[in-house]
Amino acid sequence: MKFPNDFKFGVSTSSYQIEGNGFEDGRGISIWDTFAATPGKVADMENGDVACDHYNRYPQDIELIKELGVDTYRFSLAWPRLFPNGGSKREQRGFDFYDRLIDELLAKGIEPLATLYHWDMPQTLEDRGGWADRSIVSQFTDFAIAATEAFADRVTNWVTINEPWCVTWLGYGSGVHAPGRQDVDAAIAAAHHTAMAHGAATRAMKQIAPHVRTGLALNMTTYRVEDESDRDLMDLKTLMDGELNRWWLDASMYGRYPTETAAAYGASLENVVHDGDMDVVHSPLDFLGVNYYSDSFIGLPRPEDKPAMFGGAFPFPQRSNGTAPEPHTDMGWPITPRGLYDLLMRIKKDWPEVTDIAITENGAAFPEGPGSDGTVDDQRRVDYLASHLQSVADAAADGAPISAYFAWSLMDNFEWAEGYRKRFGIVHVDYETQKRTIKNSGYAYRDLIAEHKASCNTLVESLA
Repeated sequence: MKFPNDFKFGVSTSSYQIEGNGFEDGRGISIWDTFAATPGKVADMENGDVACDHYNRYPQDIELIKELGVDTYRFSLAWPRLFPNGGSKREQRGFDFYDRLIDELLAKGIEPLATLYHWDMPQTLEDRGGWADRSIVSQFTDFAIAATEAFADRVTNWVTINEPWCVTWLGYGSGVHAPGRQDVDAAIAAAHHTAMAHGAATRAMKQIAPHVRTGLALNMTTYRVEDESDRDLMDLKTLMDGELNRWWLDASMYGRYPTETAAAYGASLENVVHDGDMDVVHSPLDFLGVNYYSDSFIGLPRPEDKPAMFGGAFPFPQRSNGTAPEPHTDMGWPITPRGLYDLLMRIKKDWPEVTDIAITENGAAFPEGPGSDGTVDDQRRVDYLASHLQSVADAAADGAPISAYFAWSLMDNFEWAEGYRKRFGIVHVDYETQKRTIKNSGYAYRDLIAEHKASCNTLVESLA
């Protein structure tokens, strides 16, 4: 496995999933606090009130990050920790926490990458309409400005919004994520407003700190069609690809939405796009964050998925009976590492203006915990990471402009609607004692990074 000499390896987390300390030091209520408290929304009625207690244990966790040998750490800022009610009244104790976190990372030689929005909107903003309401664009921009003023002297790389497709379609379409709405019109409005928010925030951030680099973290996939001779299936692939892979990328890079998908949204989209909006949306990325977990397989829609247009939670069936290969992870997702290579090469071909790609999330859920000897033998995760890293290396060798890879996740954490049932970490967390244990996958990742750095040092010495 060979990577570019300046390639960076990292780990990722998000605020609500690890921080805990939910109602102390002035933090406001987020949409995930409300959602988790609603019966039937989260497995076992679990929540992020304590999570991994990272708010109090961050020095220990940064030591773990240092031990893994990574170059960079991606985390998110909790909006309600900084602005409890989403308005202009700030909570200084929240800003102080991220000051301490960032300073500690830098002291350990770890580069911070901050995500502004990883799904924990202040509940007060959702009460006013959330991402479905146009006012959220200015609210988010104000939040981005405050974060830039506070932290851009030490943080250069920023993700504005993590997985806006999930924000849009899981939060407002199917309702399986917070805020739990099931309204196609609201979801389409959110699809537009998230694109606008990225553009508006990016412009505002660069006016304050021209040196910052901004990007989006998009959950992307390679679609596989069961029968490519079936015109209906190929048309469905085009619509779904436009909704997931192309919507925010085309919007940012070119100032337009995918033609077929926008046409399918029809008046629901036309009603929320105002004159001048697409100029705001058009804000080319300094880097593209790709969150990849598996390919997606399209077959004939099942009866419960019909009609294809606007008949249910999604405008197109997101579930289909396309046959996915075995094996699957604990999430039920197929393991398809070659799909990551194909996706990266597609980005290189279809969006040549994207000159920097970071794999901002990649990982797998498996349940293994400490054995009798105290070690965590998670060989399936070792194999998953190795095969996907090989695809990244292959794509880099074939000219894809990839600069970084972030394993998801640093540690086991609150996995949204799955509660604590699913474990993605390369570090095991005992939620009762908060004991951290590096899994074999973490050690394997550490060794790969060390080998890469050693080969780079050897090259430098040979050139000296």
